[in-house]
Amino acid sequence: MNIQRVGVAGCGLMGSGIAEVAARAGFDVLVSEVDEGALEGGRSRIVKSMGRAVEKEKLSPAARDEAWGRMSFTTSLADMADRDLVIEAIVEDLAVKSELMGALDRITGPETIFASNTSSLTITEIAAATGRPDRVVGLHFFNPVPVMKLVEVVRTIATDERVFDAAYRFARDLGKEPIRAKDNSGFVVNLLLVPYMLDAIRQLERGVASVEDIDRGMMLGTGYPMGPFLLCDFVGVDTTYRIAEIMFEEYREARYAPPPLLKRLVALGRFGRKTGKGFYDWSAKPPRPLPL
Repeated sequence: MNIQRVGVAGCGLMGSGIAEVAARAGFDVLVSEVDEGALEGGRSRIVKSMGRAVEKEKLSPAARDEAWGRMSFTTSLADMADRDLVIEAIVEDLAVKSELMGALDRITGPETIFASNTSSLTITEIAAATGRPDRVVGLHFFNPVPVMKLVEVVRTIATDERVFDAAYRFARDLGKEPIRAKDNSGFVVNLLLVPYMLDAIRQLERGVASVEDIDRGMMLGTGYPMGPFLLCDFVGVDTTYRIAEIMFEEYREARYAPPPLLKRLVALGRFGRKTGKGFYDWSAKPPRPLPL
């Protein structure tokens, strides 16, 4: 199974990063989006990201130009017909992902491998929307994709071993460090990380300590690069809430249940860094904790 032509469905924060690393690794990359506006937004992210890499001397101008030459963009999903591998990186919604996978199943040839970048849904549920569940895997990248080395490669009970091996080699060919993961909601990292963030919020609700002191305590006491509240703002308060709900639905364990405070912040539109406010006020430099 020789992967050369890669499709990336979705050019948001994650999709643009996946497209960039695949092109930089030498793959022929086709990126699709629902409309020209979304596509242009993705192009701009890739241009800025590779520009930063050149400024930091992690990428030569020549290599940047070569990578850009290996990328093409489309608003027509039908253009994915010739791809060896298609990675979906769209909204974390099972119905939307299933609709996309069903469409790709009708468009592409029988040998095409499908991968999902989902962080919390099970790959089996997504694969069920296709007529080729044996050719569906999980390829869970981490943000920012060009910087983070980890990729969780997920195999379902239906995934063909050769397909899994091809996906694992592909992650390696991108210059990433893949790990093998079972198809359970949250895989490895989020299975352990999400309860940690949720428990920090519960301790804040109980008055154990402030946002600032909990974050500082975890950074200085455990060597974490950032505390749980700063991390939640980076990930997205709304994203954390959505992932927690999906995982709680899957496991029915209290540690995955989103705390009330998390729900309140989402209701107020305080999604973290992307909206300027979450647990922190991002208009301040450095960001300062907001009263809760």
